[in-house]
Amino acid sequence: MTALLASGQLRKMAVTLSADNSTGSAAFYVLRLGDARIELNPLIGKTLRLQYLQLITCIQCGRKTKTSFNQGYCYPCFQSLAQCDSCIVSPEKCHFDLGTCREPDWAQDHCMQDHIVYLANSSGLKVGITRHTQIPTRWLDQGATQALPIVRVKTRQQAGLVEVIFKQHVADKTNWCNLLKGMPETIDLAAERDKLLRSCAAELSALSDRFGLQSIQPLYSAEDLHISYPVAQYPEKIASLDLEKLQQIGGLLMGIKGQYLIFDSGVINMRKYAGYHLEIFLE
Repeated sequence: MTALLASGQLRKMAVTLSADNSTGSAAFYVLRLGDARIELNPLIGKTLRLQYLQLITCIQCGRKTKTSFNQGYCYPCFQSLAQCDSCIVSPEKCHFDLGTCREPDWAQDHCMQDHIVYLANSSGLKVGITRHTQIPTRWLDQGATQALPIVRVKTRQQAGLVEVIFKQHVADKTNWCNLLKGMPETIDLAAERDKLLRSCAAELSALSDRFGLQSIQPLYSAEDLHISYPVAQYPEKIASLDLEKLQQIGGLLMGIKGQYLIFDSGVINMRKYAGYHLEIFLE
């Protein structure tokens, strides 16, 4: 018997960590659809259907929009909000000090705060940055099975500048296909941290001279986090499901990793469809 579980505007899946277990900390997912909150882990192994209702509304202002920009925004918000500015993707290009920030108050709360530069193992070794309050959420959203903070800085711009130095030696992107093919081999992240910090010592020292002695702080004593995801079976072939083209998608839910739902019919990046109005059915 088909049962309607929820209907409404989709938001990025909420994800938290359970207490440590034998395989590390386990990711627990909640689907946010309108006012409903659906726990997804218990639905692994069940058949679900997502129906697109031909409506997109901005996750910031609620305005109806034909096209979603930057994962959920209408065009006016995309053009005006600091969180949609190009310096969010390229934080080393921060223009706050020039007085041209779109929302200085927002920047004070989000960009002028301590940030962490980290190493993670998602589809392999990568470097990334996140606000210190977004740990471990950032790692969970990326589907990392391991993560290790390696540098603490005072602002998002500084984090971006450190990342620019590090990504000369380490990738800064996740290969989403490899992410969904299975578990990556375990990496000694502490050894990779030490090697990276040695290789970049002169450039990091120059940043410390530029921003102040305590601005760039290597984190030699941090421990890496191991994360397991609720995946009963990884797909043999990766097929991406397009909700706009298909109107409805679903099948047997085999797992969840990062912001992806893994069905026996294919995979879907739920974050991509933030702002879309859907119905979800249990069949």
